[in-house]
Amino acid sequence: MKNSKELRTWLDDLYINHPLVIAGPCSAETEEQVLKTAHKLKDSDVNYFRAGIWKPRTRPGNFEGVGALGLKWLQKVKAETGMKTAVEVANAGHVKLAIEHDIDLLWIGARSTVSPFIVQEIADALEGTDKIVLVKNPVNQDLALWLGGVERLHSSNIKKLGVIHRGFSSYQKTRYRNNPEWQIPIELQNRFPDLPLICDPSHITGKREMIFEVSQTALDLNFNGLMIETHIDPDNAWSDAAQQVTPDTLIQMMKKLKIRKETDTEAEYRNALNTLRTQIDIIDHQLIEIFGKRMEIADGIGELKKEKNVAILQSKRWNEILGKMILKGEENQLSEEFILKVFKAIHQESINHQEKVMNR
Repeated sequence: MKNSKELRTWLDDLYINHPLVIAGPCSAETEEQVLKTAHKLKDSDVNYFRAGIWKPRTRPGNFEGVGALGLKWLQKVKAETGMKTAVEVANAGHVKLAIEHDIDLLWIGARSTVSPFIVQEIADALEGTDKIVLVKNPVNQDLALWLGGVERLHSSNIKKLGVIHRGFSSYQKTRYRNNPEWQIPIELQNRFPDLPLICDPSHITGKREMIFEVSQTALDLNFNGLMIETHIDPDNAWSDAAQQVTPDTLIQMMKKLKIRKETDTEAEYRNALNTLRTQIDIIDHQLIEIFGKRMEIADGIGELKKEKNVAILQSKRWNEILGKMILKGEENQLSEEFILKVFKAIHQESINHQEKVMNR
């Protein structure tokens, strides 16, 4: 996929004044629930109504979707509201049924993206169609695997392509359900600036109260759209209740989101500057989290030294660290003066933490 310019065409032709918005319930539960939610969104800026028909669950026994029956409900949504429709597909059978029911947009979920076999099966089933197909990032932090999915679809002559950023799983507990790891979609943008990029703040956050914040960050990073899970009665949803918002909440949220428009040279400059500043803000937050984790380890070292009655300051170890970091800094075009200042401050904070432990 050497040139991604042709992939952007479908997006530019349809949505000029606002980002693409895909919204609807995590799961289609009943015909009434689907239609009520859709009618609430009918006159909003939502472009595609989504609903989960087949729900891949981590463990068996949980609700796994109503299946093909839900596709008929989506046909009613289109007939009654005029909204286009979107569903997740995970195999060739899903693709066939979605096409038969005139679904407009298909996406491949994170669990499917991890398997080139599954993506290839879907690509073969879609070959030559004019459907819009979006690929969610794989569960783990693997940009090559994510792009590989897009390339397989592109090789099947599918031109209306894009990607969805839904965050990545982590063994460490964080404030997110799936860590955004913004540097990965930023790298994707740098490589393929014309590949449409959608953010799924519902799956990134896992919490409805954080959706606005993550949505705004995505727009500040020049994402092309949002996929937000929206339910008529989210507290009683059959799946992922905590991350869904009501249609009214979504409509108000979209009014509050700041959309940057490129109208002249000065605006383009401000937009570019804002994007770069947002990237710096994200990295700064990551640095603070990393420093916090480093000091937790320092606390553990302090406990061990206290137990063995060992002195806090280990000059030989400190000099070894400093020498390695100066060399590493040079590799990354960082001056020795900067490295010395930063690591002396880190070392002092580490000593402070160990002293607190020793004095307890």
